[in-house]
Amino acid sequence: MPNKVIYEVRNVSKNYGAVVALDGASLKLHAGEVVGLVGDNGAGKSTLVKVLSGAHSPDGGEILLEGVERTWHNPKQALEAGIETLYQDSGLAPHLTVSQNVFLGREKFTKGIFGKLGFLAKKQMEAEAEADLQAVGIAFPSSNRPVSQLSGGQRQAVAIGRAVSWARKVLILDEPTNHLGARQAGEVLEVIKRAKKKGLGVIFISHTLPHVLEVTDRIVVLRLGKIVRDAPTSEYTADTLIGTITGTYGSDE
Repeated sequence: MPNKVIYEVRNVSKNYGAVVALDGASLKLHAGEVVGLVGDNGAGKSTLVKVLSGAHSPDGGEILLEGVERTWHNPKQALEAGIETLYQDSGLAPHLTVSQNVFLGREKFTKGIFGKLGFLAKKQMEAEAEADLQAVGIAFPSSNRPVSQLSGGQRQAVAIGRAVSWARKVLILDEPTNHLGARQAGEVLEVIKRAKKKGLGVIFISHTLPHVLEVTDRIVVLRLGKIVRDAPTSEYTADTLIGTITGTYGSDE
């Protein structure tokens, strides 16, 4: 296992009124490692993702990026620090082209006076977007096609490709293979493997346990806001993983 801990939360708690969403959760992520985050609905996965991505502030505990304690006031701060998050809804703008979506929020402008007037460097963005997507194993006939003309699987691939190409340290993927066919899901899993080779720390949240068992190095199981098991993927079988999620296998110790 890689030695460098790139991202970490220690003893994080989060309450929503009387509801305890996270109860002293601690998680380490190494560079070049894929960690699966699993649990039933209401286990605390979404809350932990929101804390990691800067969308929610924890009520207690610490967040450390490369060993330095950080406080995120909004997702933009986490994004600028190198943490990319892809939620279940891919966040693509259907009326924009593939390249415009890849550069959404990071647009490049032409040089000189026209750039100062807001003219976009469309050809440059198209070429770079196509290269970025191909680098992570995603290819399309043209990066100037509107996203609305793509299939659901292609849209998801663009969203993941965008996240991988922009991520500098950490990539958080929330149900990236949801609603995809077998071939498209396989392509997404290959993209995750490429992100690992790129040296990123990847957190992979999914209800599709065979996918989790296939691409992860370690699996963290959440139940009722607590981490009940954190172990190498090789120590799980499909049955023991399901049992740990539901509480019918092992114990919380």
